[in-house]
Amino acid sequence: MSEVRVTPWQDGDLPAPPPELLAGMRGRRPHGELIGIDRVLLKSFPLATGWNGLLGRVRADFGLKLEYRELIMLRVAALNRADFEWGVHHPAYLQAGGTDEKCEALKQPTVDSGLLNEEERALIALTDQSTRRVEVDAAVVEELKRLFGETQTVEAVATVAAYNMVSRFLVALAV
Repeated sequence: MSEVRVTPWQDGDLPAPPPELLAGMRGRRPHGELIGIDRVLLKSFPLATGWNGLLGRVRADFGLKLEYRELIMLRVAALNRADFEWGVHHPAYLQAGGTDEKCEALKQPTVDSGLLNEEERALIALTDQSTRRVEVDAAVVEELKRLFGETQTVEAVATVAAYNMVSRFLVALAV
């Protein structure tokens, strides 16, 4: 993408964010380094606070396997052409157990289902339907419930929704 469409917050800018907000944001990042989206979010402290809490829980607290959450995040990034999001989640997906072959498949308009297990196929169906058309077929939700139970189905849907929010924010502001 081109240059970021708003001036990202920089260390020393006033007003300064609350110290606990900065600490929380740094705590979610490798080596405590703020990344591009963090600096744009810090243009609004209330937004940054809520965002950090929600996305921190999606990334760290859900019972749905991290590899599956990262798979969802990458598929959303690919569908929405959110390159920054892809760059952040690609290494995380590989570290969580994903493969480069699956990453390449996730970039395609239709994912080669032969590469995916039953759970991954169900998660891709959810992600594609929710991202592309918002409405999700009842059969897709029933399959998720069969495979994951209701709690992890809710978490899968929330992961898709949350990362659609992320990608739309990133793309709109050219982060």
